Amino acid sequence: MSGPLVVMWAHSRSASTAFLRMMIERGDVAVLHEPFLAVTEEGEVALPSADGGQVTARSEKELLALLAELARVRPVFVKEVLDYEYPHLFGHPEDLAGITHTFMVRDPERAISSHYAIKPAVTCDEIGYERLWRLFELAWRSTGRRPLVLRTEALVREPARVVGAFCAYAGLPFLPESLSWDAGDRPEWRRTSRWHRDASGSAGFEDRRNAYAATVANHPLLKSFYDHHLPYYERLVQYEQEAGT
Repeated sequence: MSGPLVVMWAHSRSASTAFLRMMIERGDVAVLHEPFLAVTEEGEVALPSADGGQVTARSEKELLALLAELARVRPVFVKEVLDYEYPHLFGHPEDLAGITHTFMVRDPERAISSHYAIKPAVTCDEIGYERLWRLFELAWRSTGRRPLVLRTEALVREPARVVGAFCAYAGLPFLPESLSWDAGDRPEWRRTSRWHRDASGSAGFEDRRNAYAATVANHPLLKSFYDHHLPYYERLVQYEQEAGT
């Protein structure tokens, strides 16, 4: 049975990996963790094939084609971060037309401090909100349907309501039992596990408020990142949980 190809576009440190963990818990969807990032950093990524085996994509274009092929036989969920500007995605918006686009964003003040704590060499572009907004606009134009925007703070406060809205938008049944799971590392994110310790330690959506030495309030570089990306965040959250047409 065919299903939707749903992509959640996010910036790093948005709790999107916890959302992916919830999708794994469902058991009825093929789940892929950051395949565009893997193609960019490793030159290839393995993913399930439509015939039940495994196949390797070595470019963004090939990855998109294989994802579409897989979605012809089962629902597919992809979680992706915009640490890079993926050239095929931004250069060929027509290839976005067959995707159900969703976005997750977190208050940039918290996300920027968290990102810097893991990667002190992070650049302004890698923070990601500007790229997310540009992709949001491209996806809307390409599909004719307004993408769904989820906010991390709402997700941890009201997980059933927010996940229910996501499922309704994506055309998937809402499975309340998927909102909790066994804590632990997962093979899906082993390559980038240092980024996902909070997700590995969680058994559900949790409001984690880690303390960071460098923050937007006390670090000029982080404040400059915040000032640049805040307008894009504010544009995105205007559309929070609106299903589109």
